Amino acid sequence: MNYLKTFTNGLLKENPTFVLLLGMCPTLGTTTSGMNGLGMGLATTFVLIGSNVVISLLKNLIPNKVHIPAYIVIIATFVTILQMVMEAYMPALYESLGLFIPLIVVNCIVLGRAESFAAKNNPFASFLDGAGVGLGFTFALTLLGSVRELLGTGNVFSLKLFPEHYGMLIFVLAPGAFIALGYLIAIINKLQTKKG
Repeated sequence: MNYLKTFTNGLLKENPTFVLLLGMCPTLGTTTSGMNGLGMGLATTFVLIGSNVVISLLKNLIPNKVHIPAYIVIIATFVTILQMVMEAYMPALYESLGLFIPLIVVNCIVLGRAESFAAKNNPFASFLDGAGVGLGFTFALTLLGSVRELLGTGNVFSLKLFPEHYGMLIFVLAPGAFIALGYLIAIINKLQTKKG
């Protein structure tokens, strides 16, 4: 098995947001700022890595008839740990992300990687897959959140780049998420067709 390819697939070739268009609910809902995008991406990465490794370790013990519910219980365990840690040590980010943290349990990226990769591969490869897909998702959310924050308020990660009155409010609102994501996907597709 090519471990480097396993890791880089999720970053570039199979990026969950820009290529596979998975996880659109947190992508569009939490990316009002670069910090929110980064926080949501890293939270999902933690759950992806943890659940992938545990599912890979237990794959031979889980009966086929109940594998999906078992995966959801494992994923929910990691989300609960994440919630408790975030609420205790990062209350502002936890409050900002709100309902999207518990929704990681049903995120199609996490369950999809458990079903298609972790259930068929060893723990190390599953760790790399979770890290690659998670970091690809984190990159996408951080980029989208930063673009929306910049165009909407003139700030990026609390760094003021231009006065707020030059910003376009639509980019901080829900329609701005669709517009910014559409343009980012178009730019990435254009860059990949030039490369290939």
